[in-house]
Amino acid sequence: MKKVNWFVVLAGAAVGLAAVLLTFLGNPANMGFCIACFLRDIAGACGLHSAAPVQYVRPEIIGLVLGAFVMSVAAKEFRAKAGSSPAVRFVLGALVMIGALVFLGCPLRMVLRLAGGDLNALTALLGFTAGIFIGTRFLNKGFSLRRAYDACAAEGTVLTAVLTGLGVLFMLAPALFKMSEKGPGSMHAPVLASFGMALIVGALAQKSRLCMAGGIRDGILFQDFKLLYGFIAIFAVTLAGNLILGSFKLGFHSQPVSHSAHLWNFLGMVIVGWGSVLLGGCPLRQLILAGSGNGDSAVTVFGMMAGAAIAHNFGLAGSADSVNEAGQYVVGGIQTNGQMAVLIALAALLVISLVHLPKKEH
Repeated sequence: MKKVNWFVVLAGAAVGLAAVLLTFLGNPANMGFCIACFLRDIAGACGLHSAAPVQYVRPEIIGLVLGAFVMSVAAKEFRAKAGSSPAVRFVLGALVMIGALVFLGCPLRMVLRLAGGDLNALTALLGFTAGIFIGTRFLNKGFSLRRAYDACAAEGTVLTAVLTGLGVLFMLAPALFKMSEKGPGSMHAPVLASFGMALIVGALAQKSRLCMAGGIRDGILFQDFKLLYGFIAIFAVTLAGNLILGSFKLGFHSQPVSHSAHLWNFLGMVIVGWGSVLLGGCPLRQLILAGSGNGDSAVTVFGMMAGAAIAHNFGLAGSADSVNEAGQYVVGGIQTNGQMAVLIALAALLVISLVHLPKKEH
């Protein structure tokens, strides 16, 4: 293994340790870090959706972006760029978020759920890999969202500035935001602990280029698996932490904020994997790129927040397995409109993939 691979491992270990500690300090089980869930909570806190159990300004998102920004500036890697099909990226961001909320987690939470013993995430991993494989087929055929262009520094700091302002408002006037009184949004670690750990993780993720979609994509295209070492480290550290804390529970049923509707777990993550390849990175990577000056990734993040709002306002998101008042186990999943949304999202990804192939010369 080359030296850079060990740095990826270090970054992954830091993510895993932060996830274990934040869960121990109050974040929902198997959700120490989940980009999709936390962006959804922020969208709810800002009133973009009215799902009361998932509303909270998550300091982890703010810390990740600020950490990436600080590291990119310190390493002289901050580059303000934009203009690579921003409208399409906004739509792709929304589609990826809808797919993630069908599964109830992003690729990072998928790994955390596996490390907690949630076997439903295995189906999701298969779907995620299948989606990435589909995306690489289009990359091989020349798919491109066109190049980005140099932009003024202000363009590259939009998301960083917006999230910093959001964090300041949250600290000074929390009453401005909607806050969950029960459910996942009501469960959170102390603000400073969440922000501090995310700041470190954001800096390490920026330097290591940590990205699960990128790791699987590079493995398929180039037999280069070094980015995946980081996610193996996340899994190993989180698994060890769960075993030490006694929070590991192996099985499909009664897992925290999880459902065992396997087909929809699979298809939801097909959307996430396929969309992430077209975007050039998973949700975590989009946050890190936005903090490093990529205006197109900032547009993607805003698209993900819009996708979270759409998912909850129209009942597209998955519902967790539960036990009813009679003590019966009820399998969750998604409703009919959510199932239709999955099929529409897959069709939209196909259209976007085909439209952005090179035009044949006649």
